[in-house]
Amino acid sequence: MSEQHAIPLAEGERIDDLLTDTGLAIIQSREVFSFSLDAVLLSRFANIPKHGRIADLCSGNGVIPILLSSRTQASIDAIEIQPRLADMARRSVALNGLQEQITVLEQDLRTYPKLVANGAYDAITVNPPYMPVTAGDKNENEHYAIARHEIHCTLEDLAQACCRLLRPGGKLSMVHRPSRLLDIVESLRRWKLEPKRIQFVHPHAGAEANMVLIEAMRDGKPDIKLLPPIMVYNDEGVQIV
Repeated sequence: MSEQHAIPLAEGERIDDLLTDTGLAIIQSREVFSFSLDAVLLSRFANIPKHGRIADLCSGNGVIPILLSSRTQASIDAIEIQPRLADMARRSVALNGLQEQITVLEQDLRTYPKLVANGAYDAITVNPPYMPVTAGDKNENEHYAIARHEIHCTLEDLAQACCRLLRPGGKLSMVHRPSRLLDIVESLRRWKLEPKRIQFVHPHAGAEANMVLIEAMRDGKPDIKLLPPIMVYNDEGVQIV
């Protein structure tokens, strides 16, 4: 069981239980983008090593590295461009006493690969912005706009960064929207990231998929598996994942 440590909270912040067996928690605020089910599903889907080095890109408040910490002893670097979210992530890491395993880096993933050796990571996870930039985005809360729209990170930027950061044979795990699937596959393959596993997530049986989980391997050979779909709710409307 994780022992929580006393951490100062800013105005409007709260501590949410991550509902894990290890008692993990996270700092959140309504003023910035909070994590949702897609981050939880990605943390379960990701094929990560027991040891080595992992990067979580577009890390937000650090929820994915914190969830992954219970599955691996590898060191985890959480890469986040927004100063406020990076600060929240650092305090959430400290809240759970995970400073020796998780390092939060306030960096732009477009330039971060220049700061580390090529192939520095064994695995990468990413819950990126889902939507291209549109004219109306400038009217949205800045934190929400950056989290939702490709303002600082396009699919091509992401694929290029992962190509440089992953070692040959290293694995990228991503959650995204099904409507972008062809764009995702094209970008990944352009940067030597071969899709290996795809799993669709549906709100319930009979509904269209609203999320897709994708694993790609650096320098992998073409060979893809389509996994059984995930249903979030059963026929009675009870959440089952």
